[in-house]
Amino acid sequence: MIDPLTRRRLGYRTLFIGIGFALIFVRLLPLSHTPGALPGPDLMLALTLAWVLRRPEYVPALLIVIVFLLEDILFWRPIGLWTLIVLGATEFLRARETALRDLPFALEWALVAVLLVVMMSLKRFMLMIVMVDQPALGLELFRMLMTLAAYPVVVMVSRVAFGLRRAAPGEVDAFGHRL
Repeated sequence: MIDPLTRRRLGYRTLFIGIGFALIFVRLLPLSHTPGALPGPDLMLALTLAWVLRRPEYVPALLIVIVFLLEDILFWRPIGLWTLIVLGATEFLRARETALRDLPFALEWALVAVLLVVMMSLKRFMLMIVMVDQPALGLELFRMLMTLAAYPVVVMVSRVAFGLRRAAPGEVDAFGHRL
């Protein structure tokens, strides 16, 4: 029999993978044939950042690598570059999770904004070094702004629909370990 803590962790990890595959599937659907459409938000990135800031144990590094590497392969991006950048950003947040636990949402949103700018700049710099064609800067900035605008919605849906919340200071699990 599985203890409730392990069941909850496995449930959220399965949910993360399921949402990731569903978002990839929806992005692969030929819903619009209009060229030159504006890019939408990167919901998987917003979801990953929100979940790592709330419950980092639900989103281990291996799951992040699996989902984002699959995105790199399926969407014809330089394989591993965006995955490595996202992994670095999530590990940066994971290392500071206890310090960021009491952060008000406005400051969390600002932190995510700064992180998105750093991630996009790092990606563009790396692609510039190896002289790979890059998307237009305006389109990437718009996608980053759309992702930032979608972040509060992703946080709210994660809280309301999935019951994902931050660990309270001093909260313990079923075994008495501090979260």
